[in-house]
Amino acid sequence: MSEIKNLINITDFTVEEIDELIRVADDIVENHAAYEDICAHKKLATLFFEPSTRTRLSFEAAMLELGGSVLGFSEASSSSAAKGESVSDTIRTVGCYADIIAMRHPKEGAPIVASQRTTVPIINGGDGGHFHPTQTLTDLLTIKRKKGRLSDMTIGLCGDLKFGRTVHSLIEAMLRYDNIKFVLISPHELQVPTYVKEKMDAAGAEWKEVERLEDAMEELDILYMTRVQRERFFNEEDYVRLKDSYILDLEKLQAAKEDLTIMHPLPRVNEISVEVDDDPRACYFFQALCGKHIRMALILYLLGIKREA
Repeated sequence: MSEIKNLINITDFTVEEIDELIRVADDIVENHAAYEDICAHKKLATLFFEPSTRTRLSFEAAMLELGGSVLGFSEASSSSAAKGESVSDTIRTVGCYADIIAMRHPKEGAPIVASQRTTVPIINGGDGGHFHPTQTLTDLLTIKRKKGRLSDMTIGLCGDLKFGRTVHSLIEAMLRYDNIKFVLISPHELQVPTYVKEKMDAAGAEWKEVERLEDAMEELDILYMTRVQRERFFNEEDYVRLKDSYILDLEKLQAAKEDLTIMHPLPRVNEISVEVDDDPRACYFFQALCGKHIRMALILYLLGIKREA
């Protein structure tokens, strides 16, 4: 039996593998009909122990558009986890029914445990405040499509940089590309964790921290907004105090570059004003579409399926 390939952290894939995923995702758009039945009779299990809209539905849409089928659950209470079943046992069981698994779990490290027991490829759909590699692949595809490159740019990351797993994964991914500068925009309480700063330093990356969005806007090529995540806070008072720290509106965008790319992993609460949605620089709904394309490419790669030339 060949070794199972999983995606738990974005660094599980080389830059060359990511480039190939991006190439296939673009080919899917160009030659969609060639992929419609490529996963016929293959089954994807979506095991979501934590709520999700985009990640779960984009995985399901991806598999269905590839001609496969989907089974699974959308919350822990509708699985045997509610009865006390371990992640390991769930994964071993589901591997009897599905060819590939996408899993989201609120506990950091749960997908690592799952990957040690799985008999089929497993994809981390997000584990607590830890990693969200398929969102990172989505982000990389979006940046590549909008900018035509993944190097030589200044990226502003704004909002909850402490608990934001999408931020941690994106920084780790972009450290492997040349001449990337990071501007970290957050209140002191929600700054990027020390271990992420240490990774930036170890990679020799240029980075700085600011507390005001206005202080960074004019130098940014990418602005990556995030919401302050209520579910990551232990103290409701802290959440209420910080939740409106940064709200992007048209006034703040006046100082921005004309070709700025505004991204957000969604869902948003109020951190991007709806008036920004019609600005040509707003790319977050396009980003959600990119998520489906890159997950289609990822499923094919992990299953070892290629389109016939």
